[in-house]
This record gives sequence, C-alpha cells and structure tokens, in this order.
Amino acid sequence: MLNLIFFGPPGAGKGTQALKVAQYYGLRHVSTGNIFREEIRQNTKLGLKVKDILANGDLVPDKLLIKILENTCHNSPDSNGFVFDGIPRTLRQAEALDNMMRHKKSSVNRVISLEVPEDELIRRLVIRSQEQGRTDDTLEVIQRRLDIYHQHTKPLVDFYRKQGIFVEIPGIGRIEDVFQTICRTIDASG
Repeated sequence: MLNLIFFGPPGAGKGTQALKVAQYYGLRHVSTGNIFREEIRQNTKLGLKVKDILANGDLVPDKLLIKILENTCHNSPDSNGFVFDGIPRTLRQAEALDNMMRHKKSSVNRVISLEVPEDELIRRLVIRSQEQGRTDDTLEVIQRRLDIYHQHTKPLVDFYRKQGIFVEIPGIGRIEDVFQTICRTIDASG
C-alpha cells in the first residue's frame, strides 16, 4: 500500500499534483478542501460548520478533520493507498493519521513538500481567486492562511523529518516537470 501526504502552503500546487499522482498510481485522492467545498455547495451540516471557518482563513478543528480521515479510511477498504492533500495540518492530526495507518497495518510512505516562494504563492492564489471565483482567496484571507500555515502546519516538517519520510520538491516550473520530479522521488523510495 502506498500512502502519500502532499505538504506545503496554500497555493503551492498540492491539489494539482496530488490529483495527478493519485491517478497515475491508482490511489485514493483525499482532499479536505474539495470535501469542504462540496459540503458547502450542498448546504450540508458539515458545510454549514466549516463555511465561516474557511471564509476567515482559519483551520477546521482537529476533531472534525480526524473524523473525516477516519470515515475516508474506513470507506475505502480496497484502496491501493491514499494521497492526502490538505491534511494533516497540525501535529494532532498527523498523530491521528499515523494511528489510523497502523490500524490498517500500513504507514505513510512519503511526505512530499512543494516548496514555492511566498510572493509566488500570493500571485497564484490571487489568480486562482479570479479564475475560479473562490471567495476564500482574498488578499486578507490569503495572508491569514499563510500565517496560520507557518504557525500550525510548518512544525510538522520536524515530525516527518524524524520519521525519514519528508522530501522537498521545488514547486516552481511547468506542472508536468514538477509531476515528473515527484514520480521519480516516489519510485526511488521503493
């Protein structure tokens, strides 16, 4: 079973690359952002809970994200593995994911961190907001999301480095070139 985490700040290209990798390797793509946006679109109970949280650029509470992880893993018993995109974002979430993987007699094989300079991240997010009409990508919210990333998510780098599974990939360049670099990294890890 191959289990990957795509890591990096908002706008680094996690979603794009995670989806490509999931399709290429036949893995289940788990995107919390996509899950939340769909729940909001359908006006579900979960959607109503997270709508204001996301609009402010805040993190969804650990308990809620852990429940989504549990449901996803439980509802995918025949999966060849997972590509986690947008989760974990806190140490508590990372520990919960490790525990879930242990229960499945598996583990996270690789954490792929897409490295992109902050000015490029902001540029990408502003363009995405304009092209996709994403109300969660205003300049104020973008800066807040980047601040929260540095404060809450960046500490996961040490957590995964200690496990020997953290790898940094330059996230600048053509999408296909970044994808090829990611695939070489995955294939080299066996």
